[in-house]
Amino acid sequence: MSWKDEIAHLRKRQALAHNMGGAEKLARQKAAGRLNVRERLDLLLDPGSFREIGSLTGKARTNAEGGFEGFSPANCIFGRGTVRGRPVAVVADDFTVRGGAADAAIVEKQIEAEKMAGELGLPLIRLIEGTGGGGSVKSILDMGASYVPFNPAWDQVVANLERVPVVSLALGPVAGLGAARAVSSHYCVMVKGQSQMFIAGPPVVAGVGEHVSKEELGGSDLQLAAGAADDAYASEADAMEAARWFLSYLPDMAGDAADRTPPSDDPARIDESLREIVPRDKRFGYDMRAILNTTLDEGSVFEMGRHFGSSVITALARLDGWPVAVLASNPNVYGGGWTAEAAQKILRFVDLAETFRLPVVHFVDVPGFVIGTRAERAGTIRHGARALSAIYQASVPWCTMLIRKAYGVAGAAMMDHTRFRYRYAWPSGDWGSLPLEGGVEAAFKSVLATAEDPEALKEELRTRMRDLSDPFKTAERFWIEEIIDPADTRPLLTEFANLTAKLRTRDKPGTRYRP
Repeated sequence: MSWKDEIAHLRKRQALAHNMGGAEKLARQKAAGRLNVRERLDLLLDPGSFREIGSLTGKARTNAEGGFEGFSPANCIFGRGTVRGRPVAVVADDFTVRGGAADAAIVEKQIEAEKMAGELGLPLIRLIEGTGGGGSVKSILDMGASYVPFNPAWDQVVANLERVPVVSLALGPVAGLGAARAVSSHYCVMVKGQSQMFIAGPPVVAGVGEHVSKEELGGSDLQLAAGAADDAYASEADAMEAARWFLSYLPDMAGDAADRTPPSDDPARIDESLREIVPRDKRFGYDMRAILNTTLDEGSVFEMGRHFGSSVITALARLDGWPVAVLASNPNVYGGGWTAEAAQKILRFVDLAETFRLPVVHFVDVPGFVIGTRAERAGTIRHGARALSAIYQASVPWCTMLIRKAYGVAGAAMMDHTRFRYRYAWPSGDWGSLPLEGGVEAAFKSVLATAEDPEALKEELRTRMRDLSDPFKTAERFWIEEIIDPADTRPLLTEFANLTAKLRTRDKPGTRYRP
């Protein structure tokens, strides 16, 4: 006895599922310049590695006699595959079936995809296009009643942020729960001019009197500036390559150590040009990214979130092959001062480092919080205090390089000072409670008010304070642990990465990740 007929029927159903939403919908997807879901899986994963789960999920059509007539697949596809030989879980929306809406999906597929990643310790990649939520109001007609809203799989979405690396790629219009899934990840990527992300789309927004296009409402430029998306790329291929690069710095699951790549850059390499990169005039900025590129392994700097909180740089990189999390001030934006947005960016990035046990290297040039009415309206001090709390809650190894300024509460956030202070300063170091440029007026206000020549007294006080602010006087008291030749920065950082390699794993959960 053979099961040949049943196996043939199985293959027929699977072949029909590969037709997705049908020729017309596929043509419309192509005309919009977007890949279909099967093409995306082929592009993302190693050739032939995708193992689909739920390939028969959908709705069969039968004729009057009850015979099989056709098949419409669910619009959620998931399974496992490999990325550069590394096993991953992947879940993808099929926009050609009811625009990716959940009322055309089998909700258990999304749930199982999240569970598979979390329980098997597999990095999770979400390819999102559509609402991913409760569908349209037409659902009420199909169900015969309305329902109290709930978010399918949300317990698993939240849990996975602390279990495995999660990457979301928004590859077309993404609304509602789909947008919430996109941002509830460690790295969220969009495609320029092709993907948009919003709470509700233009037709719904029109109901409150605002008439805008999809791009105006939630295009990549807007979402990058808002910090909802981390990066945007020119094509789906580029976005997927960024996802692969991001994952290469992280372990398969929280608690494990991320892989070290074979070192390709001399750990003892020095760069004498660093001795001249910081201007003597503190009013001028310099290229912090140039410092990162020459002190970290060549070609390893992967910056994220460049367009949000731009006074701070966040990146993943390598030191002698070891992955590290990099925080750096950007003196060319607000002088490196912390804004509310920068503080939010720091908090989330420190949580990422803590979740996956990445040692942090912090390049500091912070004049303090950005001040003024706009900063106060943005709640900068509260956001700043939250970022400071994240730094003090972190237990990962931490090395600070004081490049120039460190003033006030934000300057003190260079590290948790109660831990071992693995810290170096360049000779350009300049620190204190307030910069001299405004601090003298504040500290000596009453004295200056009664002086015969306030300007002369002000200059005299500044001169005395500048003498006392010499970083070598700080070093004499061991208030800074070591002042170094800037050219020696890389050898010291690679030493830190190797010395802390044994601290990259953990047995118990750390601080909860906050998306």
